[in-house]
Amino acid sequence: MAKSGLTHLDERGQARMVDVGGKQVSERVCVARGEVRMAAGTLRRIADGEIPKGDVLATARLAGIQACKRTDEWIPLAHSLPLDSVDVRLSPDLAAERVRIEARVRAHARTGVEMEALVAVAAAGLAIYDMCKAVDRGMTVEAIRLVSKSGGKSGPWRRPGEEVSEID
Repeated sequence: MAKSGLTHLDERGQARMVDVGGKQVSERVCVARGEVRMAAGTLRRIADGEIPKGDVLATARLAGIQACKRTDEWIPLAHSLPLDSVDVRLSPDLAAERVRIEARVRAHARTGVEMEALVAVAAAGLAIYDMCKAVDRGMTVEAIRLVSKSGGKSGPWRRPGEEVSEID
């Protein structure tokens, strides 16, 4: 580890991929969330299947899963991980004019899957934007955050104030 205490920097301050070869393999589970805010009419069109490009939620779910599997290509210095499962859920919230996105990622690995869960949420949100931009350019992809993690030396963590179904 560098003098700075940051594991992704060597003793000269240069970026490096962390060597996780000596770490124990453990089950890692992470949950991330985010949302896409939009006009009420846009959300109604999504819910009613009236977006010209097709099924927005199914496409966004697949985009999130696909991107999760390729996190090491999105994020410099990220390890390529053998994922056990990726679950991306999209929930239209008509009252709040948004689609809520949640990704749950599980792996047996030497390093965590936080970035994989976050990438899944980001990609799903961007896919929603792409499919609906002709209808609503004012949409925003927001509040992408880690909600919980388990596994590894640091143990479990949960974001205060967020409900999370039990990590199983």
